[in-house]
Amino acid sequence: MVVKKRLRAVLIPLALYSVSGLAVGYFVHHAQSGQRGLEAKRELQVEKARIQASLDKLREEREDWERRVALVRSDQIDRDLLEEQARVMLGRVHRNDLVIVLDPADR
Repeated sequence: MVVKKRLRAVLIPLALYSVSGLAVGYFVHHAQSGQRGLEAKRELQVEKARIQASLDKLREEREDWERRVALVRSDQIDRDLLEEQARVMLGRVHRNDLVIVLDPADR
């Protein structure tokens, strides 16, 4: 009888500590690598940075296009821009222009 009481006195707290330790381990594991865990947060921050860089690039491109459109819309059209667009559309070059042909695979 005495042995059973001592065994229970040791095993019951040991079992409770083990169960509570497993529960804490479960929650810590999911806090680290779960769907809404720390690793997922880092991945979202990396994706956010990539998207922000893309957005900044697109904003710069839009500002460039808005500036070019403003040059065309004004009362007096910018002659350089008009000549550049005409050359692109007609596929012509000036005799003093230097043409460098790039391989599409290099881009």
